[in-house]
Amino acid sequence: MPRIKLELPQQFGFSTHIPIRITDINYGGHTGNDSILSIIHEARVQFLKHYGYEEKDLAGVGLIMSDVVIEFKKELFYGDTVIIHVTASGFERVRFDIFYRLDIETNGKTVTVASAKTGMVCFDYTTKKMASVPEGAKTKLQNNLPGHS
Repeated sequence: MPRIKLELPQQFGFSTHIPIRITDINYGGHTGNDSILSIIHEARVQFLKHYGYEEKDLAGVGLIMSDVVIEFKKELFYGDTVIIHVTASGFERVRFDIFYRLDIETNGKTVTVASAKTGMVCFDYTTKKMASVPEGAKTKLQNNLPGHS
């Protein structure tokens, strides 16, 4: 079976720094895959908050993660601070994708340690049905790249 190869967007309009905690470390002495999923979750929450949204309130609808792809490239260790770059794209009627590039700076160089994509579905928790991506949120999130207002 071929390995997953995730194609990331060229530009990211948001980034955040997240330190690796001792609880992120597994028995192999590096960050566990479950911790990477939690770290990108935190980055997604910060990304949405930056634009005035929450996972339970994206301009009136909630979000559900429908799928995730994580491509591991290097280990992360306790004490590292990961720089996570985030952007949204691939908007469809009820869904869109959020992309993540996880970098660390080491010896004066930036090294990508992982990349990820989460498929997000808009959901109305009152009716328990999928909902359309709110147009205003789509405009804000897809125009988050440098040079866009």
